[in-house]
Amino acid sequence: MRLITAIIRPFKYESVREALSDLGVTGITATQVTGFGRQRGQTEMYRGAEYEVKEIPKVKVEVAVPSSLLESALQVISQAAETGKIGDGKIFVTSLSGAVRIRTGERDEKALI
Repeated sequence: MRLITAIIRPFKYESVREALSDLGVTGITATQVTGFGRQRGQTEMYRGAEYEVKEIPKVKVEVAVPSSLLESALQVISQAAETGKIGDGKIFVTSLSGAVRIRTGERDEKALI
């Protein structure tokens, strides 16, 4: 099992969610976050005044998937979230040693489906 954590642009969340649902992913956690990468923020205009935004709003999407779905999930997230511009985000993959569905007590991959 793997945990995929994707940091994406907020307006791309719906397309990422739909793509993962079409793939068969049954659970997604999404959180609004702020941060910066290589670009170290961005310059914005408000009422004719220019100001610098150091932390950029993003959405963090977390998905636990069986190892057999990992490559497909990475591919659909990358395709759905891409704009081709700096700031599209990152995807991190970590190993999961276990999962438990609280209601039924099912464990590991059975708890993910």
